[in-house]
Amino acid sequence: MSTRPASSIALMEAAAASAAEAVGWIAERREAIRAQVAEHGAVLIRGLPLTARGTAAEAIRGVVDRGMAEHEGFAPREVYEGHGEGIHSSSQWPPDQPMCMHNELSYTRHFPGLMLFACLTPPTRGGITAIADTRAVLRDLPGGLVERFESTGWRLTRNYNPLVGVPWSQAFGTSNRAAVERYCEQNAIAFEWDAEGGLRTSQSRAAVVHHPRTGERCWFNQIAFLNEWTMAPDVREFLTLEFGPEGLPFNTYYGDGTPLDKSTVDLINEVYEAHTLREPWQRGDLMVVDNTRMAHSREPYQGDREIVVGLGDPVRLDDCHPTVPATAC
Repeated sequence: MSTRPASSIALMEAAAASAAEAVGWIAERREAIRAQVAEHGAVLIRGLPLTARGTAAEAIRGVVDRGMAEHEGFAPREVYEGHGEGIHSSSQWPPDQPMCMHNELSYTRHFPGLMLFACLTPPTRGGITAIADTRAVLRDLPGGLVERFESTGWRLTRNYNPLVGVPWSQAFGTSNRAAVERYCEQNAIAFEWDAEGGLRTSQSRAAVVHHPRTGERCWFNQIAFLNEWTMAPDVREFLTLEFGPEGLPFNTYYGDGTPLDKSTVDLINEVYEAHTLREPWQRGDLMVVDNTRMAHSREPYQGDREIVVGLGDPVRLDDCHPTVPATAC
C-alpha cells in the first residue's frame, strides 16, 4: 500500500483480478481504509475491477458501518434497489454545468459522515469529483465574513415544482402531504403549500461546525453551490423570468435573510478553488470521503459517465456543536 503526500489525494493501490477478489481486498483492509480517511480526509483506491453496480455496492458496504437513505435531495438520483440503503446513482445534473463545492446534505439535521464514489465508466473528458479541505477553506475566508456566518448561520429556501429539480414527493420520499409536514416540523423546516400543490421551504443552519471526531472547526454548508449567483447566467435569467426572484428552485442567504451579492459568492468559490485537489477518474476507482472535513464537486464532462454513490455512517448535526441551532425560518 502506498500513500501520496498530503498535497494530493491519498492513494491506495489495490491488486484484485475479479469482483470477488475486489470485495475481499476491501474487507481485509477496511480498517486501513478508514484510517487513511481519518488521516487525510479522503482516500482514492485504484486498481479494483469495479465494473458492475453490484460489485461497487458490495465494495461500498464493505467500508461503511451503516448506509443512509437520502432525504431533501436537490437533484434527481436513481436509487439502486436491492443493493443496500444509500446506494444510488450520482446526481442527474447537466453534464455541461459544474456542481460546485459543497458538503453533502449539510442543510439537514442528519447527514452522511462518509461519501463513497465508485467509477464504473469514466468520462472521455472532465467529470472529475474534486475535493477541498473545509478546515483550510475556513482558515482562508475573510474573518469578517466567517464571523457573520458564525453568528447568523445560513438560510436555504427551496421551491419544489415539476419543471426544475426534484418534486417534493421524491425529495421527502412520500406523496403524503401530512407526512411531509411532520418531517418539516421535526427537522426545523418552515413550509408553505401553494394553490397548485407546490411546496416552498425555508431553513437556517450553521455554516461552521465542529468535526464529530476531532472537534476541528469546518466550513460545512452549501452556501455558494445553491446560490443564484453560482447558476449559469442564462439559466438564472430564464428561471427568474419564469418563476420570479422568489421562485427560484433554491437560493441561499445569510442566516438573517440578507441576500448574498455575487462578489461574496465568487469569493467563497475562489477560496474553494485554492484548496481543490483533483484526480481524473479511472475505471474501477473507489474514493472514500469524510463529508465533514472535505467538500466535493463535480466538474463538467463529455461522454458517458457512471459513478455509483454511497451515503454512509450518518451523523447528527447537533453532535457537531453548530455555532447556531437549526431553525425554521
